Amino acid sequence: MLPVTDDTTPRLAGVLASSLAAVTGGGGAFDLPPVRSALVLLVDGLGAANLQARAGHARFLAGRMAKRDVIRTVFPSTTAAAIASFATGVMPGEHGLVGYRTLEPSRDVLANQLNGWEHGQLPEDWQRSATLFERAGELGIRPIAVGAPRYATSGYTRAVLRGAEYRSGTSLAERFAAAFEAVAAAEPALVYLYVPELDQIAHAHGWESGRWLAALEELDAEASALAARLPRDVGMLVTADHGVIDVPEHRHVHIDARPALLDGVRHIGGEPRCLALWFDPSFPEPERERVAGLWREAEAKRAWVLTRDEAVDAGLFGARVDDAVRPRIGDLLVAARAGVAYYDAREANRAPERMIGQHGSLSDEETRIPLIRLGAFAR
Repeated sequence: MLPVTDDTTPRLAGVLASSLAAVTGGGGAFDLPPVRSALVLLVDGLGAANLQARAGHARFLAGRMAKRDVIRTVFPSTTAAAIASFATGVMPGEHGLVGYRTLEPSRDVLANQLNGWEHGQLPEDWQRSATLFERAGELGIRPIAVGAPRYATSGYTRAVLRGAEYRSGTSLAERFAAAFEAVAAAEPALVYLYVPELDQIAHAHGWESGRWLAALEELDAEASALAARLPRDVGMLVTADHGVIDVPEHRHVHIDARPALLDGVRHIGGEPRCLALWFDPSFPEPERERVAGLWREAEAKRAWVLTRDEAVDAGLFGARVDDAVRPRIGDLLVAARAGVAYYDAREANRAPERMIGQHGSLSDEETRIPLIRLGAFAR
């Protein structure tokens, strides 16, 4: 059975929307009180389980996260889909970024949703929804995004942060200072502060590594100092796009070792914890069902195997999936539920197999994220 939460479960898509509502009078999905300005700190890869397990290294943040301060991210639990939902307030089935590597149907190519714009794989209108930053600007609220310089002009930034004024900071300290400056100004503002370091370290060294712990401690100190300086009429939320699990090399599963599982498969996308397979258009429906059955027989103990229709009907991509978005979703999805990662040894680039920290699937470790309320939003 799928670990699908009901429609009343708080979601990442409501975080920035509720923050904007607070600046315009209060309310939203999280019923936040009215504030002059709102700041949302999004820490890439800091799942609720990760924070809870290392609470001693993040005494400030962990000490302010109660059991009720946990929400869910989107499916797949990957940055491209999650931050797009955060920034637009809608689920992937509407905004259209439905995974890490997905099919661009009009060109019959796999496109990386984070950098496909730079490689000419994605059109500028691929992200289909208006952003909450655009909405804030229309309401006379200054929309500001604070992040690393290398993201300032990327295609993904243009797609999901449309309408925001981008401010850069190389170090964590520089970015936190820029965020404070934005909310300390008298003008009402909606500020988004992005921290990618923990996710990057987890991929390279694992979230259980000493380097990850050191980065968590630095983050905790910066968050504590910032919260202490906030003006009384500024609310702050701390959240994440997904959690992370470590997958050692001996837990890798090479799908090419069973050629029958790839009968009729034209494209293999998604990511190691959540494969997306597209069949050749000429591959008959009965044969597709047969291959899906082989996947279920082979991987039932380690993964959830769903057809596109099953995933859509289960609401995994949201209550609404636009017709133009459906082909971007794999014909067959293989979402790991055990601590494994799926790879294809035929790939020319084997570098991803060196990745330790992983995410993308439906496990609690990957989908449960914190929503910590600070400043004027504190309970």
